[in-house]
Amino acid sequence: MTFEELRRQESAAGVGERMPSAGIALQDLLVSARKQDCLTVGVYESAKVMNLDPDSVAFCVLATDEEFECDIALQIHFTLIQAFCFDNDISIVRVTDMQRLADIVGPKSRELDDAHCVLVTNPASGWRQDPALAQLSVFCEERRGVCDWVPVVPLPDR
Repeated sequence: MTFEELRRQESAAGVGERMPSAGIALQDLLVSARKQDCLTVGVYESAKVMNLDPDSVAFCVLATDEEFECDIALQIHFTLIQAFCFDNDISIVRVTDMQRLADIVGPKSRELDDAHCVLVTNPASGWRQDPALAQLSVFCEERRGVCDWVPVVPLPDR
């Protein structure tokens, strides 16, 4: 499939129009999870949770910015986290504005120097029916349909 064919397919599916709403849904999901204390922040902390109880993970966000794009160790961690998420049917997205993600996640992100991975964890009863989580899951599934395995989602401004 050529790049032009892929763009036509995305336009027909309305994917470009869904990107802003995916960012809003991601923000809503993270705010809701923060209020319910259902966030795990940090690559190493996330790896521990995924190893001990992968069924408790509902969603994964990987974050980087220009400063860390060339960090080989971080990219290896990201690759391993992505593989784990794919193997366990956990939807995953990337964001490129770490500061905005830290603002949304709140004080928990400031506790750690390593806030490149955020998991929505410990889903309470009915948590998986959260509209923002459902919208993001559908968005990720649609993106995988056009070979975009880890879509980049723009977080909305304040």
